[in-house]
Amino acid sequence: MPPASQPYTLAVDCGGGGIKASVLDGAGTLHAPAVRVPTPYPLPPDRLAETIARIAEGLPAAGRATVGVPGMIRHGVVVATPHYVTRAGPRTAVLPELVRAWQGCDVRALLEARLGVPTLVLNDAEVHGAGVVSGTGVELVLTLGTGLGSALFDGGRIAPHLELSHAPVRWGTTYDAYVGQHERARLGDALWSRRVRRVVEGFRPVFHWDRLYLGGGNARAVTAPTLERLGDDVVVVPNQAGIVGGVRAWALVG
Repeated sequence: MPPASQPYTLAVDCGGGGIKASVLDGAGTLHAPAVRVPTPYPLPPDRLAETIARIAEGLPAAGRATVGVPGMIRHGVVVATPHYVTRAGPRTAVLPELVRAWQGCDVRALLEARLGVPTLVLNDAEVHGAGVVSGTGVELVLTLGTGLGSALFDGGRIAPHLELSHAPVRWGTTYDAYVGQHERARLGDALWSRRVRRVVEGFRPVFHWDRLYLGGGNARAVTAPTLERLGDDVVVVPNQAGIVGGVRAWALVG
């Protein structure tokens, strides 16, 4: 389908601290400034759907939606999500009733019913990656924000999702905690950037990527000396990719 004939896409980037959305045409051009609201907590699935619907009401009409959600998402169904099962957001108590509500939740069906348009639900890093990958070779996307997000692409196709963020990296600490926003605020950008470099160099022999993209809200905080040491196959990309990828993601699934 040529870009001009594609429906407008409501693109939603759901994070631990905020939910951003805009509407784009088939070429990926925003037709309204991106809107951001704080992520409300506690956040059962119905409340997320209602929050997205309220944002959509203030944006131009769209014929389909792409929603990026943190965690393990398979075919639009939540296997596990890290932040939305907590009482008040990241680093707060996990509520068992929210774990039950999210586990196995068909978010795609929930959002399609609430928004009234076909909806694609992916891991948020996968949507981010859809906005930046070249489509050539093996490309890894790491998003630096509340925690660590990841997405792998092979020839432009989204590979099965791996929750790298929950793997232990040091003394039982997960990657999510090791390079997440809390540690960046505690350490400062210089020391935190060194951690980012250790993570990247640790992943290098695992993935043997052709290109690695660093995205997310904190990617811009990685220091210039760190980026220089990482090499030419590591590129920082704008956080706006989490919105722009909402259009291209439809062509990269499968």
